[in-house]
Amino acid sequence: MRANPTPIGRGALALVALVFATLLLAGCRSDTPVYTTRFLAFGTLMDLSIVGVSHAQAERASQLLEQDFQFMHRAWHAWDPGPTGRVNRLFAEGKTFAAPPSVLPLIRLSRLYAEQSGHLFNPAIGHLVDLWGFHSDAPECHPPPAADQIRKLLVANPRMSDVHDDGILLRSDNPAVKLDFGAIGKGYGIDLAIGHLRELGIHNAIINAGGDLRAIGDRGGRPWRIAVRRPTGGVLGVIQVSGDESVFTSGDYERNFVHEGKTYHHIIDPRTGLPAEGTRSVTVVHTDATTADAAATALFVAGPEQWEEVARRMGVRTVLLMDRNGVLHMTPAMAARIELLDQAAEVRVSPPLDEPDPAAR
Repeated sequence: MRANPTPIGRGALALVALVFATLLLAGCRSDTPVYTTRFLAFGTLMDLSIVGVSHAQAERASQLLEQDFQFMHRAWHAWDPGPTGRVNRLFAEGKTFAAPPSVLPLIRLSRLYAEQSGHLFNPAIGHLVDLWGFHSDAPECHPPPAADQIRKLLVANPRMSDVHDDGILLRSDNPAVKLDFGAIGKGYGIDLAIGHLRELGIHNAIINAGGDLRAIGDRGGRPWRIAVRRPTGGVLGVIQVSGDESVFTSGDYERNFVHEGKTYHHIIDPRTGLPAEGTRSVTVVHTDATTADAAATALFVAGPEQWEEVARRMGVRTVLLMDRNGVLHMTPAMAARIELLDQAAEVRVSPPLDEPDPAAR
């Protein structure tokens, strides 16, 4: 699962922000006022653009959202002191306790997505993430964990189904559960922030967290143009969004370390305890950011052989997966939306995911 937060090098952040800003502005100039700002949250740069309101209204909204994100970061951080850390400590002690209100919604959503994905999305494997060294702000080059350490955690088999809530009371049947909301927290936070913007009377805006985003409305009558990053660098393609859509990507380039010439990335397969194999990146377009965030990780773990089945179960229909050989696997909905910059890329389009699963017939 994605470690929380998910920082990348500042140079890479600057590149992502530059590409995003360039595409956002290209062909979208108008007399409509656009307010843009940037702040740090969830270990990444957050870019906020607000369209069609006064500078004072946009600036006030930006200040409120930055406060919101700082609160969410403290509440959901997997290894700094805070509500999630307290939950993990009490789980390990086998206690029943009052659930922190800031954490309970994420637990319930995580349980839902874990079930839908066949537990390929599994925020309960925080101990595995920690074992690999991804519970740090800057993973260092080091040997991978010993096989017996990984095996011990696999035998314990922590899952979100081990977490139970009775009203506001929370407990875990499995002391090996350690929550890490890195593969859902950013999406859920962006959804909450979009809701806050709408309460403030803002209906045209985009929140971009290091390349993961949700856009509402449009940019002065024109769609937002979103860059999809190529795992090897540069831009793979462009997607236009308008109305209300989220675009989230999980990639092996986001957070990793190198040991003896081999790269180990942060997206851990709960079935093996190892970095997931077979996939370079997954991009999901969906209405809400929470689902897009969780699905991007689940489909990355599912890989080229299983992603269609998992996407169908999770209710996502616009998906792009690049496998380790550079082949692009996508749904018809994605094929109709994305403007690929590499016309020579090998593309495989799946059957529509809203049709019944052929394997179930």
